[in-house]
Amino acid sequence: MSNKLLLESLAEFLGTFKLVFIGALAVAVTSIPDTNANVVIPALAHGLAVIGIIYVYGHISGAHVNPAVTAGLVAAGKMSLNKALFYWAAQLIGGIVAAAALVLILPDPGNYGQTKGILTDTNIGAAAIFEAILTFFLVSAVVQAAVYGRAGNLAALAIGFTLIAAILAGGIFTGASLNPARTLGPALMAGDLGYVIPYFIGTIGGGVIAGALHSRVLAPE
Repeated sequence: MSNKLLLESLAEFLGTFKLVFIGALAVAVTSIPDTNANVVIPALAHGLAVIGIIYVYGHISGAHVNPAVTAGLVAAGKMSLNKALFYWAAQLIGGIVAAAALVLILPDPGNYGQTKGILTDTNIGAAAIFEAILTFFLVSAVVQAAVYGRAGNLAALAIGFTLIAAILAGGIFTGASLNPARTLGPALMAGDLGYVIPYFIGTIGGGVIAGALHSRVLAPE
C-alpha cells in the first residue's frame, strides 16, 4: 500500500469518525426531554460569534480566541511557545473579564454560563475525553481550513460551523466548551472549579493531538 493511499485512508477514517460521533450524539440528544431548544441557541451563538471574530480579528492575530487552538498551532510548529504564552494569558484574562462583566451587568444572572453537562458531575473522566474529541475536530478545522488555507476566504465558516455542530451534538453532555478560556471565566464567577482541570487537560490535549497529526501526517504536500 502506498503512502498516499495510507494518508487518504486515514483522512477517510477521521472524517467518518467525526461524522458518526457528532451525528450519533445529535440523535442521542433528541431522546433527552426538553434539551433541543436549550442547545440550539448556545450552538448558534458560539459558532456565529467565532465566524465574526475570525473575519474581524483574523488578519491581526489569527483570531485563536482559544488556548486549545493556540496549543494546537504550537504542536503543529506554526507558533513559538514564547508567543503562545502571551496568547494564553490574553485569552484566559479575556474569558475571566467577560464572565465578570456578565455578573456586573446581571447581578443575579441565574446561570453563570458554565460549560457543564450531564457527564460533568457524574463521570468527569468521560467528560474530559469527550471534550478532547470535540476539540480535536475544531482544531483540525482550524489547521486545515485556515492555517493551510484549504477553505480560502471561507475558513471562518468551516471553523464556525464545526463549533456549531460540536455544541449541538455535545452541549447537553459536557457543555461542549472546547475552550479553556470559555470554561475558566464562568467557573470562577460561579465558584465551581472542580471540573476545570479535567476540562483543561481534555481540550488542550485534543488541540495538541490535532495540531501534531495534521502538521506531521496530513499536511499538504
